[in-house]
Amino acid sequence: MARMVDVGDKEAVKRVAVAEGTLSVKSSTAKAVRECRVRKGDVITISKLAGIQAAKATAQIVPLCHQIPLTSIEIEMKVRERSLVARATVSATYRTGVEMEALVGVAAALLNAWDMVKYLEKDSAGQYPDTAITEVRVLKKQKGGAARGRG
Repeated sequence: MARMVDVGDKEAVKRVAVAEGTLSVKSSTAKAVRECRVRKGDVITISKLAGIQAAKATAQIVPLCHQIPLTSIEIEMKVRERSLVARATVSATYRTGVEMEALVGVAAALLNAWDMVKYLEKDSAGQYPDTAITEVRVLKKQKGGAARGRG
């Protein structure tokens, strides 16, 4: 049996979730992203938009998630020496949490970045030995005034 959980009797309160993930890349790729020298365009800006768009579509991607009226989505992207790090902060006043929306936002931002830089990441055999999406996780969730999780 599969079913969406009934949250109709729960009180609507402010919910916030923060998720993060990493895209490992070659140092030369990170440099190209930092210097805006990627053929498809500005990786950071476009990946942020992809993350926002995906977070809003979470209920279409994850079948048993509720359609939550999100009030805020922020996607941050940082370029490090050999990686890009995406962090999503999502909020809503609703009856269930927004962790899945934050996770989907992070995953989409990183997938978009990979798509934009894949030509820089391929080796001579067309493989991606240095490229991986890792450590996608919820750092923090908040219900009402109580924050829980990693900072």
